[in-house]
Amino acid sequence: MQKGVELHMYELDDRKLKILQAIIRTYLETGEPVGSRTISKFSDLNLSSATIRNEMADLEELGYILQPHTSAGRIPSDKGYRFYVDKLMEEKEREVQELQELMIRRQDKMEKVLKQVAKVLASNTNYAAMISAPQYNRSKLKFIQLNQVEEGQMLAVIVLEGNVIKNKIIPISEELEREALFRLNMLLNTNLNGLSLEEINLDVITQMKEEAGIHSVLVSEVLDAVAQAIHEEEDVEIFTSGATNIFKYPELSDKRRASDLISTFEEKQQLATLISKTFEDEKEDNHSIQVYIGDETPIQAMKDCSVVTATYNLGKGMKGTIGIIGPKRMDYENVVNTLKTLMTQLDQIFERS
Repeated sequence: MQKGVELHMYELDDRKLKILQAIIRTYLETGEPVGSRTISKFSDLNLSSATIRNEMADLEELGYILQPHTSAGRIPSDKGYRFYVDKLMEEKEREVQELQELMIRRQDKMEKVLKQVAKVLASNTNYAAMISAPQYNRSKLKFIQLNQVEEGQMLAVIVLEGNVIKNKIIPISEELEREALFRLNMLLNTNLNGLSLEEINLDVITQMKEEAGIHSVLVSEVLDAVAQAIHEEEDVEIFTSGATNIFKYPELSDKRRASDLISTFEEKQQLATLISKTFEDEKEDNHSIQVYIGDETPIQAMKDCSVVTATYNLGKGMKGTIGIIGPKRMDYENVVNTLKTLMTQLDQIFERS
């Protein structure tokens, strides 16, 4: 916690803190002095106007708010703004840190689950199996936080739907005071939260630049970084098992074929092509299970195989691919039924992990 915020905490109890935050937020939205009747409408306060007036008088005496005219409501003072900015930035930094730690824990658990799923699939079918970690196929913005890390550089923490966190270092041509940075963060989140990249159109950008005033160039730089972060290709994590099962089938067990297949499973880059193909074909024919026989598969090393893939969906835009690779004479009915069953179970499996 920042030292300035700590000092404020000694003179502000929880009730005063909530009233001060309500005054500042309301004033930021309206630009008009805020009265006790307006604050009493905040549902989480549950205080009478008289009580609020007394607390506002204390806040004014402490220097957090001002009364511009005798009969008017209150507005934040510089001290009030400073407290609000420090506390908000502290909360947002903590929120991002907690989210990052949560995602790391989830990723560790998910990796164990995926490895086990691949192993069970290979064992139950006697074929080779693969499963990809879920990817986030929707790219709406949830939150942006800008922090100046050093002269000429800004760190943009971009949180996308599905709690995907991307960090981008942005070279900047101007330096910002803390209050200006706070207002820029407010501007970005107010205008962009919940939007996909396609929805950030010229009208949105023009309006934001107008509101940013002298910082319009920086807004353009941030928007470019957001677009780049959304479009960045991430390495797809793929887990495999049972590659040696292919030796059980004579038509796949000669030295060249077996070596090519084993290399494909070990290196995994070509398996990412199969995942992309599965997503594309799913969109085209609206089937969650795809069957590729011989030359239909996009992977050269699998031209003598049949590949059955399925798309599992965990909701919130999280999708992944399960694949079974075996001879053309594979037991298609058993493989398809196994994948269908697994698709319905994966959500529960991940929740238990």
